[in-house]
Amino acid sequence: MNNQEKIEYALRRVQKPARYTGGELNSIKKDIARDGIRQRIAFCFPDLYEVGMSHLGMKILYSLYNEQPDVWCERVFMPDSDMCGQMQAFSLPLFALESGDPIGEFDFVAFTLQYEMSYTTILTMLKMGNIPLRSAARDERYPLVIAGGPCACNPEPIADFIDLFLLGEGEQLNLELCALYRETGRNRREFLRRAAQIPGVYVPSFYTISYQEDGIIRSITPQEGVPQRIEKRIVRDLDKVFFPQKFVVPFIGAVHDRAMLEVLRGCIRGCRFCQAGFIYRPLREKHADTLDRDAHALCESTGFEEISLTSLSTSDLTELEPLMDRLLGWTEKEKVNLSLPSLRIDNFSPSLVEKIARVRKSGLTFAPEAGTQRLRDVINKNITEEEIFSSCRAAFEGGYTAVKLYFMIGLPTETEEDLRGIIDLAQRIVDLFYQLPGKPKGKGVSVTVSVSSFVPKPFTPFQFEPQDTVEALRQKQEFLRGLIHSRKISLKWHNADVSHVEGILARGDRRLSAVLESLCNKGVYLESWEERFHPELWEACMQEQGLSAAFYANRRREYGETLPWGMLDYGVTPEFLVRENRLAHEARTTPHCRQQCAGCGANRLLGRACF
Repeated sequence: MNNQEKIEYALRRVQKPARYTGGELNSIKKDIARDGIRQRIAFCFPDLYEVGMSHLGMKILYSLYNEQPDVWCERVFMPDSDMCGQMQAFSLPLFALESGDPIGEFDFVAFTLQYEMSYTTILTMLKMGNIPLRSAARDERYPLVIAGGPCACNPEPIADFIDLFLLGEGEQLNLELCALYRETGRNRREFLRRAAQIPGVYVPSFYTISYQEDGIIRSITPQEGVPQRIEKRIVRDLDKVFFPQKFVVPFIGAVHDRAMLEVLRGCIRGCRFCQAGFIYRPLREKHADTLDRDAHALCESTGFEEISLTSLSTSDLTELEPLMDRLLGWTEKEKVNLSLPSLRIDNFSPSLVEKIARVRKSGLTFAPEAGTQRLRDVINKNITEEEIFSSCRAAFEGGYTAVKLYFMIGLPTETEEDLRGIIDLAQRIVDLFYQLPGKPKGKGVSVTVSVSSFVPKPFTPFQFEPQDTVEALRQKQEFLRGLIHSRKISLKWHNADVSHVEGILARGDRRLSAVLESLCNKGVYLESWEERFHPELWEACMQEQGLSAAFYANRRREYGETLPWGMLDYGVTPEFLVRENRLAHEARTTPHCRQQCAGCGANRLLGRACF
């Protein structure tokens, strides 16, 4: 029985076979011989099909690679447990959707690193592809394993498994790697040696890490001829960057089943807990005419009936209202909804409410993040209580009756008063709704309070801070629940054990590779799905390796400590992060970038001032 026959037999025995068939609208099939394919890339998303097919970065790079006439990029997702069982029964290796070929036959196996909890899934996918887990065990018979994405800003927990990491934005960098591969072929050592000279490429095997007796890193030593520090790559002009005119349309419902339009990169705000807000700096915008053209092309080529304007803070787009006017000029006629998932409370205008409500009137989401003004100043949220109430009032007057509020618990300097402030704020928003004149009879309001747990992340001012213990987080969650006395308010929170492990990996070092390998050998994968997460296995594997969870998650880092990601440069300077951390402990804010340059250092990536 050949590979294709095995796949067909397996698909008859699983719940959602469309996850594994390929052949969707706008998917790309090439003929290796006829099309002169010289390089094959297996683009791996370490989660289920429905999640991976919602990811904009994968859509962009899939199309970018396949625009090259001699490159064929195919998609690979982690199979669900039923398909894993069938693949094991048929001795079927992990395969790509477009061709059905095993990933071990490709030149590059490329992973996107979106979330720390996907690391065990990455190892499982390599194992299912019959590829040795550790890069040191792979030779020219095996593909080169590469990875990029936001978690590449601290790649050390998986550094022993990945041949090279791509730092920052990949449109230009990926094509440079393809060109280099055409020169070197499968000469692994030569490829890695020359790749390490490309700005934005980190080859972990060329760096030696030594540790002190207390477990803190003593030094990071590069081999001769490789950079001491690697600077991330950015795209300077977003209007000229590649953006696909077609997306693959999934056969089954994806998590985000809509066209996605990236309106800007970076963020001006400087929230001190937010990793994305710092690692994607500096801010760069697309113009309204570019966005309108791309939106129309995507809707025509995919048939999607909703467009999502995506960014870290869509309401900071300079031309947002002119863009909305352009989009509404055709979306209303064509019955296409508009979604703006990232809106700031402090620039949420009544005119914007009116424009959004013309095409979609569901709930609105805001993120106060903290329950008191003092703690909002600590985290540099730079919004006031009056702005929160003003935005909610505008939403209610515009006909909205459901509001979702995002908060974090476990933030640095947090007190019981700050926790009480979360529920107090929610209750006052409920009261605001019923105090408005002219409220339609019989209409009720619902306020959902969604609480996540603070996880300190690299390249943020809070990278030095200790994380709350699991026990402390659980106590705070129960405390919040006990404060709610209204059926108009509902409370949701994130699993504290998952946040704890996320905290271990976020600031972890290479010694965690052994923990991840042990978990993989125990059959652990898809841990971003809570029902598949096993905290007791994490605890056991950490103990097996003689490692302390508290050392990684619950310990404050000193300002002068050598951090695991010390060889990487994401634009913001160490001095800036220290300065912002000190300001946080004084509850002093820093104005956003359009008001005053904070001197973070990211402007050097542009070679000019940001504004």
